[in-house]
Amino acid sequence: RRWTVLKKNDVGARRAADNLMDHRGRPAKMTRRDSWALGHPAARRRRVRASPSVSAPNDVSPDDFKAALSRWTSGVTIVTAAGPVGMTVSAFSSVSLDPPLVLVSLARAATMHAPVVAADGFAVHILEDDQPELSTRFASPVDRFDGLDHGIGPFGAPLLHGGVARLVCHKHAVADGGDHTILIGRVVQVDVRAGKPLLYYRGRYRGLAPLDD
Repeated sequence: RRWTVLKKNDVGARRAADNLMDHRGRPAKMTRRDSWALGHPAARRRRVRASPSVSAPNDVSPDDFKAALSRWTSGVTIVTAAGPVGMTVSAFSSVSLDPPLVLVSLARAATMHAPVVAADGFAVHILEDDQPELSTRFASPVDRFDGLDHGIGPFGAPLLHGGVARLVCHKHAVADGGDHTILIGRVVQVDVRAGKPLLYYRGRYRGLAPLDD
């Protein structure tokens, strides 16, 4: 069944930039003849001529970059950690099935950045389409847990009610992501519920609807 995106109420949420991931190559095995050929002076000269250095252009404006990324539809999550602390995050992705790894990309300028990154573990709540107000709450400069009913899970992470899924993670790795920090978690607990996810597209919350065939 195919799906399309429908506009929901126009309420703002702080959006984290999409993350980028490095690719790590591995050297191929070489025969004795390959090793000799690569060590021969003529072979070294041929390699230098065949591999010119090319500098990548750096002329993409921040506005153009953000406009392009706004065309990517994402889900909306809230990341919580001991404190309690929490923040709305749209830059969320799976990384690995074995072991089960996910990542979130956190803006360094966010007030919750430091305590979330410093925590031993965290919870990722994938929001349902009736939770835009909760998303906005966790993107606003307010006491986000004031009067909010929630439980406490592993690593002291607050567990919010509702949503279509929740993943509790142990901190696996932290990587530099420019003006963001890439936080990788190893999933230790998963809860899944029926429902449709809350989406974010071009600065607004959206919902799913089936396309006519």
